[in-house]
This record gives sequence, C-alpha cells and structure tokens, in this order.
Amino acid sequence: MAERYEQRPFAVPPDATEIVLVRHGASQAAVPGEPFELIEGHADPALSEVGEQQALRVAERLAGEPFTALYTSRLTRTRQTAAPLAERLGLEPTPLPELNEVRLGDWEGGEFRIRGHRRDREFLRVLEEERWDVIPNAESNEAFAERTRRGIERIAADAGTGVSVAAFVHGGVIGELCRQATASRPFAFIHADNCSVSRLVVLAGGRWLLRSFNDTAHLA
Repeated sequence: MAERYEQRPFAVPPDATEIVLVRHGASQAAVPGEPFELIEGHADPALSEVGEQQALRVAERLAGEPFTALYTSRLTRTRQTAAPLAERLGLEPTPLPELNEVRLGDWEGGEFRIRGHRRDREFLRVLEEERWDVIPNAESNEAFAERTRRGIERIAADAGTGVSVAAFVHGGVIGELCRQATASRPFAFIHADNCSVSRLVVLAGGRWLLRSFNDTAHLA
C-alpha cells in the first residue's frame, strides 16, 4: 500500500519559539491641554473601563494556551492588560523596555492621538511618508526597528525553544515586528486593534514567521 501524507495543522517546530503578541486594551481618553504623564519619554495612560473589559476577554481567550512566560513593556497599559491572564496562569510578567511603544517626540502625552482624530495635515504626512521621525524629535524607523528586534531576541533567548509565550505590547510595536517578519512596507501592519492577538514564530537561525495578525474574535 502506498504511503499517505495527509494535510495537518501547523505545529511550532521544537527548535522554535512562539511569541503571541497582544496589544494592550483601550487606554484613557486624550484630552487637549491635559497631557498624559510621561515615563521614560513615553505617554503612560492607564486602561479605560473599556480597556479593562477587553483585558478580561483576552485573558479568557488565552487562558488555555500553554504559555511558559509572560512579557510586557514597562508602560502601565500593557501591565494592566496582562494582569488578568497572569493571575489565571500564576505567572509573573517580565517587563522589557525594548517593548515600549515608539517614542513620539513632541507629540507624546496624547498629542498624536488628538492630531489623528482631527486629521491634522502633519499627522497625515506621517502616514503618507511612513516614517515616525516626521514628528519632531520622534524615534526613527531604524532605531525603533533595532530596539524592538532586540526585545524579541531577548524573549526568545530567555524563553528557550519548543515553547509558547505571550508579550503584551503596543500597536506600533506589533506593526514593526510584523513588518520585519514579512519584509513589508513600514506601516503595513500598524492598525492592530486593542487587545488583538497576533502570532509570531522565531525559527532556528533567527528567521521569523508571522502566523496571524489582529485576531479579535474574542472581542465580538
């Protein structure tokens, strides 16, 4: 009888590391004239009530995953989003500064969001040119890419192979990591929704595989 080779679902190779990227929940509203507190040069709003509910839903979604570790940025909104899942799994998240959001220079503290809602001309120019450093004193694409890649490499080295971990991060960070995994345009993936789930696999030899992007089924 001839050998048969059936189709089968993807499995993370034993010499690879799966990193499940979770964007933080919705944060507090930006108010003109009332900038958010800055931490290490980054705006640091807490979650809104909507964001807190989103964090509970993503924890329920991921509670059955075989995570061996959890990671966050050093900013409040990622740590708060990770907290419900950390409590369920009995894991203490590790904060990594490399996972902090892109530094927005003169538009920190909520200014970037306000300009986006107003469809400000300079905001639209950032999107058209696909460069963060169109914003005065913002982090360059190159520096952001190097920093976030260092963060993923740090997670992979810390977690080891043949495991799955979760990293609670930011929309800009997810967009940049997906760009690197796919060699896409700079801003092709910057639209990840709050508390969405994306899956990145770090293969042996350092190559990355993007398995999914912006899964929000748990928020429906």
